[in-house]
Amino acid sequence: MRLTFIKPMEPELVEQPPNGDGWAHEVKFDGYRTQLIKDEDGIRLYTKTGIDWTEKYRPTAAEAADLKADSFIIEGEMIVTNEAGLSDFHALRSAITKRPQDLYLVAFDLLHLNGHDLRDMPLKDRRAGLHAIIPPGLRIQFSEALPGTGDAVYHLACEANLEGIVSKRLDSVYRSGSTMNWRKIKCYVEKEMEIIGVQREAGKPAMVLMADKGRYMGGAFVTFRADKRQALWDRVQGKVGAPPPKGMAKQKAEWLKPGLVGRVKFLKGEEMLRHASLKDFRDESP
Repeated sequence: MRLTFIKPMEPELVEQPPNGDGWAHEVKFDGYRTQLIKDEDGIRLYTKTGIDWTEKYRPTAAEAADLKADSFIIEGEMIVTNEAGLSDFHALRSAITKRPQDLYLVAFDLLHLNGHDLRDMPLKDRRAGLHAIIPPGLRIQFSEALPGTGDAVYHLACEANLEGIVSKRLDSVYRSGSTMNWRKIKCYVEKEMEIIGVQREAGKPAMVLMADKGRYMGGAFVTFRADKRQALWDRVQGKVGAPPPKGMAKQKAEWLKPGLVGRVKFLKGEEMLRHASLKDFRDESP
């Protein structure tokens, strides 16, 4: 029986981890969602959108032959780790092309096993089956649930500089698409960036537009108290009048001459600023 790619189940992004003991909390790994299939035609690995990447993941495909099952569909995250042992998304692309033997597949769900579709089984039972077929010593590893309450696990994950956690209802069945039975809670980071513009429209929250080393990053909300907000606008006023950055002419914004630097709090692991707020600012103008 030939097994086919199953569209992934996707966690919803939320602000707080769920409470109660009906949840498993796992590390949110910073990598590529991957589906590993074994059937009578051999072993295949697919991207999140169902593209066959078996050739790119050849060492992982070879190791999958050691898993203790005749056929399966396993869900996981393909990662590469840095010196600190943390998943490193930015190093992943070059690792795939230059050193695929350094990749790890962190397996977190089992959708099919030895001819049986497991998607109607509770998550805790699917994961027990997955744990049973992965022997130690492989670069295919089981994603262990972290002990403790959601709040405690989330706090520890952020302290350890991880991207966040994924909380999953232990009794949830597997259904393709987005679901609140799985929830991702990301950690926040703070970083200094250049303030290159402001957006101030009546009836809308004020935003500063940020760039990092010349690359536009998006906007951050200004949530200061009135006195500090006024101090920011006073600084902004002396810098208004710069030309729009390349490709940004259509943005409704006041563009600023260089010199203002802001410390921004934002969600970790995103290409652009998300859920971002301005925490502080300073003027580096001569």
